[in-house]
Amino acid sequence: MLQPLFCLVFTEVFVILLLLFRTPLRKPLLLLMDRAKRGRGPVVASTAGGTLFVILVSILYSIINTQKRSTDGTPLNPTDQLLLVYHLLEASLLGVSLFLGLMIDRLHYYIKELRLLRKHVEAVKKFDQRNDEVKNKGKLKTKVAEEEEVEED
Repeated sequence: MLQPLFCLVFTEVFVILLLLFRTPLRKPLLLLMDRAKRGRGPVVASTAGGTLFVILVSILYSIINTQKRSTDGTPLNPTDQLLLVYHLLEASLLGVSLFLGLMIDRLHYYIKELRLLRKHVEAVKKFDQRNDEVKNKGKLKTKVAEEEEVEED
């Protein structure tokens, strides 16, 4: 079970690095994540996350049971020590994996929101520029009309 967990953690770290830095793979990754969040995607993701969480709780329960055996006053035998270390490694990898999954979700959300805000700011800037141009044209017309009146007098 450790090899798939290590693979999952390294893949999630790679996805986070792709999202953090502007690389050529960032845009296709964002499109893929947008499509994954449509339809049944969120249900599948929450089911997978829930399953991993249940596995994490089960591993933590077995860690607690192993530690309870040592509180009876007898030291743990080498087999129990190895099981305890193995379960601790599994639990930490699962916890890190769940955390990185949440981090990927939030990064995707913030990048999407940032993109929308930038588009909105550009639209407002264009609108302000058009208003400034209209005002400047109106001022130029009034200045030209005033100059003509002054010349006629």
